[in-house]
Amino acid sequence: MRMDEPTAPMENGDSDMTTEEPWDQKGAEPNEEPGGGSCGDHGLTVTAIIEETPPEVMIEEEEETPAPKIPLTQPDAPKKEHINVVFIGHVDAGKSTIGGQIMYLTGMVDKRTLEKYEREAKEKNRETWYLSWALDTNQEERDKGKTVEVGRAYFETDKKHFTILDAPGHKSFVPNMIGGASQADLAVLVISARKGEFETGFEKGGQTREHAMLAKTAGVKHLIVLVNKMDDPTVNWSLERYDECKEKLVPFLKKVGFNPKKDIYFMPCSGLTGANLKEPADMCSWYIGLPFIPHLDSLPLFNRSTDGPVRLPIVDKYKDMGTVILGKLESGSISKAQQLVMMPNRHVVEVLSLLTDDVETDDADPGENLKLRLKGIEEEEILPGFILCNAENLCHSGRTFDAQIVIIEHKSIICPGYNAVLHIHTCIEEVQITALICLVDKKTGDKSKTRPRFVKQDQVCIARLRTAGTICLETFKDFPQMGRFTLRDEGKTIAIGKVLKLVAERD
Repeated sequence: MRMDEPTAPMENGDSDMTTEEPWDQKGAEPNEEPGGGSCGDHGLTVTAIIEETPPEVMIEEEEETPAPKIPLTQPDAPKKEHINVVFIGHVDAGKSTIGGQIMYLTGMVDKRTLEKYEREAKEKNRETWYLSWALDTNQEERDKGKTVEVGRAYFETDKKHFTILDAPGHKSFVPNMIGGASQADLAVLVISARKGEFETGFEKGGQTREHAMLAKTAGVKHLIVLVNKMDDPTVNWSLERYDECKEKLVPFLKKVGFNPKKDIYFMPCSGLTGANLKEPADMCSWYIGLPFIPHLDSLPLFNRSTDGPVRLPIVDKYKDMGTVILGKLESGSISKAQQLVMMPNRHVVEVLSLLTDDVETDDADPGENLKLRLKGIEEEEILPGFILCNAENLCHSGRTFDAQIVIIEHKSIICPGYNAVLHIHTCIEEVQITALICLVDKKTGDKSKTRPRFVKQDQVCIARLRTAGTICLETFKDFPQMGRFTLRDEGKTIAIGKVLKLVAERD
């Protein structure tokens, strides 16, 4: 049985771009990062706001053999807040190893299973890989030591219930990583402090930069940067090396739109030894903050509205005694036997059963990863990127829209007629830029009077885009997590953007 079931894209609860929420009012942690100030970012910096609702009945302690055995929840168990954490970063930074170590430290994987993994890994001369096998469960991932799909696992602390989304770091699997980040409320960027490894991850072709940028576009508001492999002989818990990694990262993260004072938190750790993940590390007397798991537990609550319209972007679907879909509920709440509409095809469906983290419940609130069994629709009629809505308040669908886009990385110029791949919530669709409307000045936000003939790297423009097929989308103002998108071409992220208005089709 696979642990890493196809992940449901989750983005963040709805809220207006301008509103500040509890995250920010908590003030930064005591050991604040130097530098920062307000982000001098473009109008576009996608300030999506994340809101979480306490989950439905939570799972008590789980013990994990390859397939998690989940005890029945007591009906009176207090609801723990449900948070989705995505681990991102360059290939081999140690994301899966940290995930496996956390599951061991929180008792989700027992010692016996780990010892078995350790023996198997030794036989393949891969003894340092055994922890990542708790998340990389299929043979291909284990043989190569690379995550391909987005692995999923759960762990609990005293106050919260976490879903770990272990995103792949390799550049060939960036589309999978976008799916993982769009479901997350909190991103953990793992970087390797080992000499040479940090540099390759961060230089032009590395995934550290692209992942941080995609996480921001996907609406991840809060970023924890784990400087991993501090126990490596080339590093040996040296404060200088930790500061060097930090100094290189902060300006870049600031450019992407994270506020170094409020949104980013750095901490050193070692995934292999588990130092500073749950208990403070003795070797590391200069770090005075909380270790990783206690820090996650101490984060302020997300606020999420349950009374909005139902919006559930579909990440994946399969047949299993009927049609089953996976997704993250962005807003509204869903209950058993409820009638919903599948957009953009307008199929009326009925919810037969609801599972959150593989436990059956009767209703679900925003922010939860759900599996729904539906009646009234065939599995073939559903595509990832479709959206479940309530009949009174359908989401918008169409092919043409105006958007503000920032060209992040593109060697030549972009003119009308340019084709790329659009990633918006869980939907992936081909798109063409049909017209450039105006350029936007990054500093003042002023729009140019004349239409530009082309745009190039680092410029911000407003353009009209047209997709190959009909997709579901909303304007960024009304519903941030369905109005944010990324444009990719030839395996690179070219631009990020937000939907300004939907254009009606001319017949």
